[in-house]
Amino acid sequence: MNKKLVDFFQLDTAPGIILIASAFLALIIANSPLAPFYLALLDTPIHFKVGSLDIEKNLLLWINDGLMAIFFLLIGLEVKRELIQGALRTRSRAMFPVAAAIGGMIVPILFFAVFNYEDSQAMQGWAIPAATDIAFTLGVLALFGKQSPVSLKVFLLALAVIDDLGAVIIIALFFSSDLSVIALSIAVLASATLFYMNAKGVARLTGYLLVGAVLWVAVLKSGVHATVAGVILGFAIPLRIKHHRVRSPLRYLEHGIHPWSSYLILPAFAFANSGVPLDNFSLGLLLEPLPLGITLGLLLGKPIGISLACFISIRIGIASLPKGLHFAHIMAASILCGIGFTMSIFITTLAFPGTDNHALVDLSRIAIFIGSFLASVLGYMALKQTFERIPRHSTEAEQT
Repeated sequence: MNKKLVDFFQLDTAPGIILIASAFLALIIANSPLAPFYLALLDTPIHFKVGSLDIEKNLLLWINDGLMAIFFLLIGLEVKRELIQGALRTRSRAMFPVAAAIGGMIVPILFFAVFNYEDSQAMQGWAIPAATDIAFTLGVLALFGKQSPVSLKVFLLALAVIDDLGAVIIIALFFSSDLSVIALSIAVLASATLFYMNAKGVARLTGYLLVGAVLWVAVLKSGVHATVAGVILGFAIPLRIKHHRVRSPLRYLEHGIHPWSSYLILPAFAFANSGVPLDNFSLGLLLEPLPLGITLGLLLGKPIGISLACFISIRIGIASLPKGLHFAHIMAASILCGIGFTMSIFITTLAFPGTDNHALVDLSRIAIFIGSFLASVLGYMALKQTFERIPRHSTEAEQT
């Protein structure tokens, strides 16, 4: 039994399986006699006080503002590594996934706006279909094993990293309110301290994490969403230390956080945010502008935006196809990018805050589930057909 469990956690698809299982478990519980206990659990108050510092939130907000800040720290680390050593380190390497990510964000937003431009309240959710869930996307791709070219995984990873960075910028610019000048000043000072430590070659992670904790509290109190602090901290962690034979602080922290993010933080987020009551749900609701904009934004906007942006970037000469890939690979994989799930749900909680917006949040989450599920099934089918038509050995032969 233990060996089977160890083997399961070593699977590339394990994080995606646990994530979807957590979401379905929450959905089942929220529509069972256990629903009051589920809601009571999420509403459990957790109070943290040290001197004049006083933070009181319920469990749901601690997960969304606290645990997810660690997930965004991981995003910051991954983006920095990709910029310095990975697929984004040169202009020629970066332009293709950058163009894909931009197209994959703009077109879904346009799809959403077409259906909701007359409803100012619904338009607050304009960014929901712009997100891509990297855990699910790479999880589906992993089902193909060695059939999938390595360059396709690298492309999708780079695209998702840029997409996540775009989501962070959207959160920082458009989902902030009641800004506190004092708290923002402390956040700027903490950020400056982190980058000063980086410039001075400080290698010990303890110092970065302590200043990072101050930064998180300051950003939380400033009115900017607290998860932005995670990205700033990630960018401040050094990838390598000059003139010192020490392990890479960034890689060490990234490897340390990754399993916690995959097997605890994201499943906890999915469990806390996927419990949608379906008592008053009917299929007719899915034809309303809000869910229609989200579903079609994910299902059609993502692949159209990514494929079109990639095609244009190649035609105008600012980018080229990664070695070993055909455009058919890009088009098939772009369908998978319609799996918004985690990030789309996260943006939903920011777009429609407060108890007055419960109906909009629930309707949005149902649309995200449907759009992401259809994108995963259709993306899998498209990739299967593409890999059968263009076997990996033929793409590898073209590289030699």
